[in-house]
Amino acid sequence: MSPTTHWHKSSYSGNQTNCVEVGRLADGAAIRDTKNRAAGHLTTSRAQWTAFITALKTNRFH
Repeated sequence: MSPTTHWHKSSYSGNQTNCVEVGRLADGAAIRDTKNRAAGHLTTSRAQWTAFITALKTNRFH
């Protein structure tokens, strides 16, 4: 996968550090723990990330 760029966390997090950040990849996304960035990150393909976001939006995890 390509280098991770543009890390973001939810605007709902405010100044909190107990959340996750999502980074953009050319071919997917990366996820890391805001309070432990040195621990690395997980990567997903574009298809995996799209499926995950769709599942969140359709309340599949409830």
